[in-house]
Amino acid sequence: MSIEAELRADLERWERQETAALRVLPHLLLAVCTVIALLLPLRGEAPHQPATLALSVVAALWLLWFHVLHPAWHRNSRLMGAYYAVLMLLAAALVATAPWYGLFAFAGYPQAFHYLRGRWRYAGAAATSMIMAVSYLGGIATISGGFWWAWLAISLISTVLAWGSSYLIDMGDQRDRRQKQALAELHEANTRIEAALAENAGLHARLLVQAREAGVHDERERMAREIHDTLAQGLAGILAQLQAAQQTMEGPPASRRHVTNAVSLARESLTEARRTVHAVEPHVLAEARLPEAIDDVVRRWSEVHEIEAVLTTTGDPRPMHAEVEVALLRAAQEALANVAKHAKASRVGLTLSYMDDQVTLDVRDDGVGFQPGARRSPASADGGFGLAGMRRRVQRLAGRLDIESEPGGGTAISASVPAIPAGGCR
Repeated sequence: MSIEAELRADLERWERQETAALRVLPHLLLAVCTVIALLLPLRGEAPHQPATLALSVVAALWLLWFHVLHPAWHRNSRLMGAYYAVLMLLAAALVATAPWYGLFAFAGYPQAFHYLRGRWRYAGAAATSMIMAVSYLGGIATISGGFWWAWLAISLISTVLAWGSSYLIDMGDQRDRRQKQALAELHEANTRIEAALAENAGLHARLLVQAREAGVHDERERMAREIHDTLAQGLAGILAQLQAAQQTMEGPPASRRHVTNAVSLARESLTEARRTVHAVEPHVLAEARLPEAIDDVVRRWSEVHEIEAVLTTTGDPRPMHAEVEVALLRAAQEALANVAKHAKASRVGLTLSYMDDQVTLDVRDDGVGFQPGARRSPASADGGFGLAGMRRRVQRLAGRLDIESEPGGGTAISASVPAIPAGGCR
């Protein structure tokens, strides 16, 4: 998880905890005060108990209706302002009948900050301080007895302290809002950066393919010239000489047959050399799309080796760049060759998956498996390059080759290359 995500999660967790505490606090304080009101009659000290209990029930219902059951109303500042005014009237009435309800009146501070806006927060804090000052002096009777000046002094001091606390809390709240906004902007920036990195990765892959394509094209032209100037010309000369010998030859039938065979081989080699000169992609891909080409390879391989092999294609098959199709076709051929040589498998499954940004070929067999980390020969006996060659071919396209295997557990090979459309690098 990124630092930005961690900070956002911490803020959200803190807000949930703060909301839960704010929801529980008034009910908890009211419950404590009500328990005191119920216990005092046992000592003969509750002359106003019926009125106190009735006001407690009304206050509990008022809190339940506005504070708990209708959270959608909390965004209506006028409605919640009326709710707060009635709540403070109930708190004042409770403190007037039973001074210990000043404990419940303390809930007016967080309620004012949560539900009131602007200067009304400070008005709510002042009202709460004045109600609690009555509780500090032991009730309304003390103030009526001539201690109104003490009530004013305590109210003033409490109000100043409450305003200072409200100011600090308000500053903290503004800081939290700015931090949340900064985190939101940071998240948006990170999203744009990730999108740009993904786009750059795709562009990088295309540039790599384009650069390699240019190099391969130059090399092909060079090889074509070399083959045309050497091998093809030599074969053409040999064929001409053999044809001339065939026309003048009157020897035994066996000799004529050998010459005829030599002519056929020379003609086939010349045809193949000329095809190589003009080829730009494997012959099987020149006549079919990639799924059909791989399916044809799988079918012929299965018939030759008498091993069940099935190709499954998923996604939206579409023409890919020649280098992409060649890489996947060669990967399928090499993987099947490895199965035939080493796996001793009875079944092979191939999956060609077309996705938005990549094309993947998965080859799985139920053979003997091997240890991928073991040291292997870089080239096979027949001149192929096995898994190392597959990996290099895929990596030249900015792709990756993953191998999973274990002795006795079969082998799974996955070749993934960028989904570069046909003509995408021109």
